[in-house]
Amino acid sequence: MDRIEKLKEFLQSNPQDNFVQHALALEYIKMGDEDQARALLEKILSRDPGYIGSYYHLSKLLERVGETQSAIQWYQKGMAAAKSAGDIRAYNELETAYEDLISQE
Repeated sequence: MDRIEKLKEFLQSNPQDNFVQHALALEYIKMGDEDQARALLEKILSRDPGYIGSYYHLSKLLERVGETQSAIQWYQKGMAAAKSAGDIRAYNELETAYEDLISQE
């Protein structure tokens, strides 16, 4: 069974599991299925804005598909969430990616 099918199987028993949904989104990104990945990452963050790791991946995905303004907004939301959570490492990663993106504008 491939990773995607295994992750989907895990989600059947716990459909709200952020970790499994995040892992599934990353698998979709690897496959180039940006739409499925985006839908999952947005679902996670709408349900749980404190799931900090998903902000970076969603923002990077949006950068890749040319949705720069959306990427900027998600970076900003992620930085605010990371700061609120006291997650300095995540804040710094998001800030660096955000600054790299806006310097290209």
